[in-house]
Amino acid sequence: MNFSTLDWSFVIGFFVVSLGVGLYASRSSGKNASEFFLSGRNMPWWLLGVSMVATTFSADTPNLVTGLVRESGVSGNWGWWAFLLTGMLTVFVFARMWRRSEVLTDVEFYELRYSGSMATFLRGFRALYLGLVFNVLVMGSVSLAAVKFGEIMLGIPGWQTLLVAGVITLIYSAIGGLRAVILTDFIQFFLAMIGSIWAAIYIVNLPEVGGLDNLLAHSNVVDKLNIFPDFSDPNVWVPVLLVPLAVQWWASYYPGSEPGGGGYIAQRMFSAKDETNAVGATLLYNIAHYAIRPWPWILIALASLVVFPELSDIQSVFPVLSDSKVGHDIAYPAMLTKLPSGLLGLVAASIVAAFMSTMSTQLNLGASYLVNDFYQRFIKPDASQKELVNVGRMMTVVTAFLGLGLGLMLKDASQAFNLLLLLGAGTGLIYILRWFWWRINATTEVVAMIASLVIASVLTFTDNDFESWEKIVLGAVLTTLTWVIATYLTPATDDETLIKFYQKIRPGGNGWNPIIQKAKDRGIEIQKSQTKIPIQLLSFIIASITVYSALFATGNWIYGKTSPALICTVIAIGGGIFLFSVWNRLKEDVV
Repeated sequence: MNFSTLDWSFVIGFFVVSLGVGLYASRSSGKNASEFFLSGRNMPWWLLGVSMVATTFSADTPNLVTGLVRESGVSGNWGWWAFLLTGMLTVFVFARMWRRSEVLTDVEFYELRYSGSMATFLRGFRALYLGLVFNVLVMGSVSLAAVKFGEIMLGIPGWQTLLVAGVITLIYSAIGGLRAVILTDFIQFFLAMIGSIWAAIYIVNLPEVGGLDNLLAHSNVVDKLNIFPDFSDPNVWVPVLLVPLAVQWWASYYPGSEPGGGGYIAQRMFSAKDETNAVGATLLYNIAHYAIRPWPWILIALASLVVFPELSDIQSVFPVLSDSKVGHDIAYPAMLTKLPSGLLGLVAASIVAAFMSTMSTQLNLGASYLVNDFYQRFIKPDASQKELVNVGRMMTVVTAFLGLGLGLMLKDASQAFNLLLLLGAGTGLIYILRWFWWRINATTEVVAMIASLVIASVLTFTDNDFESWEKIVLGAVLTTLTWVIATYLTPATDDETLIKFYQKIRPGGNGWNPIIQKAKDRGIEIQKSQTKIPIQLLSFIIASITVYSALFATGNWIYGKTSPALICTVIAIGGGIFLFSVWNRLKEDVV
């Protein structure tokens, strides 16, 4: 397809703005590691919240949603909607404790919480695993979407799209650090939202779609509209709804939805001015991520079933598309080619923005692990702050090329999504319990990682008849049993480390009572946490119901189902009023 001068001006203009922001942020980012990786720990909640949302608004996300809708209907999105529970638990339980820890990365946390050589090994191993393996896999998935975007929307080879957008992302990430990432995220979010909403409105009203009423009544679409799966068929609702809500959200470690918080969500919390800003940022993120963003993508996905009912229909229109890249997820960029000049450029710029936002975050996060938790910890402990920043920039370059290269090898967005879920299956509960149960130790986590990797490899690369959801459940159960047994068979963290951890973090619950008693026996003054776990858990439940209600209300309003739309709207408003009323009580534990 042909881009007009106006279209290209949007894309090029965004590139220029991104580079400008990077140059602006570079004035302070090179001062020390804290500035480069945490933006000086002085970011406000609203800026951090938008940054979190922008990062998860990656170029592959609308592709993934489109693939899910085309294959499983709207209800197929429960595979990621279930992670709202993880996010809200982080908001009301973990955000304060993460900010209170004052670590630079969530990997540094290991030597705050655990003791001995195993804790040291865990920090180094986890730094390499997350910084290189896991991080590169995420970037590869995002790069895959950029490849398909370039081949379909721009009509150029995918590697050229990656080269241009990847290099510009690399430049502003390397020179501007996290501050540049957060500031560009803010611009990218609003550009992406405007682009996706405007595109959805235009596409739904295309002559071949015929408007919203015709779309919802179309024979290819009618059986895809249900927000919940068919409860009469266990083969449908068990994998689509039950497994994500009962197992997946707490058992799997997935970027942006880590049980107990972690990854770039934790990095943003570390960057907050204080605990209150950390909580506010994560709350804003979860509301926007789940309640605001999905429906424009869903509408475009449904419209694609009218315009391109089969994959062969897309191939016939885009013969230049590589056979290895053909999947239902390409229907999203294929539909965007229907946009007129001007709007096409705006949406193209928003897709590029989404790609760059996620890539820049992963580059900075991965470099923080490799520098803070490997290079400084094990190779050169006395490195100057300037040297650490320079090594961080070098690691940014290395991981960028690895992630971009992997993107050229992957085929389908859901391929990477399922692999990430399976790799982390069974480890998630540790990241929750380690805050509240003193007996969890470093060996527990090492055993869980090894078990998860081995079990995932066996389930993935051997001949078996398990469905993908069965693999996740089986992997979670086997891995959890393995690390629970290991916890009781291995030595506990030493008392001194546990006492210091409790004094600094002040976690709630009764899981630390033995440590509190040991401290008293030694004559150490230790005040039991005043954390209000009951009100936190109640807020977690109410907030989850509130956001789900807002999500369902939007869908039902679009579908023209007034009664359920009104009910969901009232529930969402009531939940919001409750959360507002308890906010001050929740802040009382902030010190």
